[in-house]
Amino acid sequence: MNRVHRQILFGASALLVSLLIGPSALVAQDTRDPEAILAAKDWVTPPPEIAEAVMAPRYLNVTLNNVSPDKQWFIHEIGDGPVTMDRFSRPFDELGGLFIDYAANRVRNLTIRTNIGINVISSADGSEVQVDVPGGSRISNTSWSPDGSHLAFFVHTDQATHIYVADPTSGDSRRVTRSPVLATLVTTFEWTADGNEIATVLVPSERSVRPVLIGAPTGPQVKQTEDGENMLRTYASLMETPQDEVLLEWHATGQLATINVESREVTEIGDPAMIYSFDFSPTGEHTRTVLLQKPFSYIVPVRSFGRVEQIWDREGTVLAELDVTEMNTGLGDNRPAAPGVSGSDGDPDKRQVTWRDDGAGLTFLQQEESGEEEDDADSDESAEASDHVMLWAPPFNEDSQYSLYSHESRIQSHRFSADYGMLFFRTSQRGNVGEYAVDLSDPDARYTLIEYDSDDFYANPGSLVMAGGRVGGGGRGGGGGGSAGVVETSSDGANVFLYGTSYNEDPAAEGPTTFLDKIEIRTGEKQRIYESDNNNQYERISAILDVNAEHFVVSRESPTEIAQSHLITGAQRTQLTDNIDYTPDLTNAPRQRFVVERPDGFRFLVNVTLPTGYTPGERLPAMFWFYPREYEDQESYDERGRTYNINAHPNFGTRSIEYLVRLGYAVVEPDAPIVGKAGQMNNNYQHDLRNNLAAVIDELDERGIIDRKRLGLGGHSYGAFGTANAMVHTPFFKAGIAGDGNYNRTFTPLSFQSERRIFWDAKEVYLGMSPFVYANNLTGALLMYHGLHDQNVGTAPDHSPRLFHALNGLGKKAAMYLYPFEDHGPATEETILDLWARWTAWLDVHLADEDLTITEQQDEH
Repeated sequence: MNRVHRQILFGASALLVSLLIGPSALVAQDTRDPEAILAAKDWVTPPPEIAEAVMAPRYLNVTLNNVSPDKQWFIHEIGDGPVTMDRFSRPFDELGGLFIDYAANRVRNLTIRTNIGINVISSADGSEVQVDVPGGSRISNTSWSPDGSHLAFFVHTDQATHIYVADPTSGDSRRVTRSPVLATLVTTFEWTADGNEIATVLVPSERSVRPVLIGAPTGPQVKQTEDGENMLRTYASLMETPQDEVLLEWHATGQLATINVESREVTEIGDPAMIYSFDFSPTGEHTRTVLLQKPFSYIVPVRSFGRVEQIWDREGTVLAELDVTEMNTGLGDNRPAAPGVSGSDGDPDKRQVTWRDDGAGLTFLQQEESGEEEDDADSDESAEASDHVMLWAPPFNEDSQYSLYSHESRIQSHRFSADYGMLFFRTSQRGNVGEYAVDLSDPDARYTLIEYDSDDFYANPGSLVMAGGRVGGGGRGGGGGGSAGVVETSSDGANVFLYGTSYNEDPAAEGPTTFLDKIEIRTGEKQRIYESDNNNQYERISAILDVNAEHFVVSRESPTEIAQSHLITGAQRTQLTDNIDYTPDLTNAPRQRFVVERPDGFRFLVNVTLPTGYTPGERLPAMFWFYPREYEDQESYDERGRTYNINAHPNFGTRSIEYLVRLGYAVVEPDAPIVGKAGQMNNNYQHDLRNNLAAVIDELDERGIIDRKRLGLGGHSYGAFGTANAMVHTPFFKAGIAGDGNYNRTFTPLSFQSERRIFWDAKEVYLGMSPFVYANNLTGALLMYHGLHDQNVGTAPDHSPRLFHALNGLGKKAAMYLYPFEDHGPATEETILDLWARWTAWLDVHLADEDLTITEQQDEH
């Protein structure tokens, strides 16, 4: 979309806002019947002022960070808003957490979470070139060729996925794949280093038809325990039958191939196999190929199945085996990774294995065996084994592995200069972090770039800037780049650069600054070459175009101005984007941020957003939205707030609860700290939950902001769990909204969230934290919503129906809305709008005074 079109759209959006909300920001819903909305069996829509905010086209805004290798262009994939149910509901195979759109031979996310266009944006002046995209298709995975002369992308139709290549100067594009891509396990493609080929996985040419179950089942579903303790999460999607196994193998088996970009000639690499991932060498002569292994499992998802990583040549001959990953069934402490849950796999023999860009082979880290006896294992003086930076050169046999550098202790990460003559490595021991450089022609000389104590948050000097123009997102130590990558150096090779963020010890008084330092490798001498202004604004580098000329693209925003990208050349600034704030009334809504103190002395933060035109002292109905978190003490809680950015622009999405201020509500977002000894925080769950909310309500009441007789509470996931708990353990709230929650902790008996005790070791805690057990004590009315394909560990869709069944039998006021095909959070346009319609109707019914809706009361004023 060009700037003229965007300006027209902005003008129309601003007009719509003014017509909808008017000067008072409160609009009557004269024709809306809340009870009818809550009872409706079809999709319903919210008040127009809510719908306009929810569906605002924020996806048209862009941050310029995906810079081309030649630094001339940026990519902007253009979205079209939330997916619609007609596309979202297309049939798919569900196989152990892997959802496959079988009609198009791709993972379901490439059908439902893709875009409709590509703009190429000039780094010089922000002008745009629209890339040709086949009509009616969707696109994803836009990627620059190594020299920046072309870009490639997936084109998705209803029947297939293909790869297209485009010229950024003209926008002309053409298809390079003759056969469809198989994007089931491997969902990306890869340019070879010379830019002449693209590697991908194709649908095999002699593939059989999709297996389908015909006739009666051949047997029962079978699961058996193994020897040992399988500490597994409650996975939502697991394979169940031999038919599932046959189907998974069919979906996973593809042909690794390279495609010549000019001639479209296909070179098949080996035979079809269950390719889990691949990574071609820069020369294009070898590939690291990971294969999915049998047997499959009925107790863990596909991501926990066994795999083997091999080095192949161009014919598919296996030259070496890099790693074998056994199936992880959760025995002992080896818990498989899950969304929001860290795994505990041991370190592989070879760490951080990656190709060198110069074509010399693979680089990796490998530590010697310590040789310690068991009796010495607890000794404070035990020596750590040496760690090596290794090179493994073709032909990848035992004789072609070399140690490039040896360090006396474990190396955390390693990187190189562009010519691979200089090694940069990072260590971290007992909180002491060091970044060092070694000239590999003289490895005995080690140069110290930075050393600091990681416990000293405010002393962080930043991280090395990597070649390629990208830096971190402005967070603490941003810009570190991937391990074994190439470090950005000055043109003479004498300097490297550190990018980071400095935070004030009182973040509410002064916003963060970002900086770029030049540091001389051999002396450690540091020079600041960029520092952002934090005077009521926040600015960060999003791309480095020429570090020697101090030529940057920065993103700048403020609490009232949406982020825009600017080109900085010396003292000259050129704005490159015309991003739009689609909800300026919400951006400028009155806000309060303050600290409350519980009776036990614990202090925590509360954020309040108020309607436009709010008069101090006016008592409003309020909607609380929260998410409890666990801490050991006040200090650990306070640490979490150190990165607060007072100068950030408000960030809104499709479920931002602040939209309710347009209907006259005060929106309250309190922290909800649950505090206790390590491993025992949840002993205090109900106590702290109640005291947190009581302290907030008392403070808001004292400030004259709320009508404490008309309070609602809501949250999603663990926030929904907290909402239901609050409504059975406190009398504060007349209305609750709980989404995709867990309401019975006995359904997750082998630990949950940060709780690592199992049910049988902490029965009172599990039962006390289960609102289902106390459903008879529910005060107020509870609305529950749940996605019927919720894949989140611990929040299976049956939680909501079981709690609703109990509340219904107990004569409590409740409603439940189960959304087809939705995962852990609404994604489709229909669901999102339907949710807001029912949320606002629910609050109108249960927080109204004297049988008037909130908006009707505002009209009377």
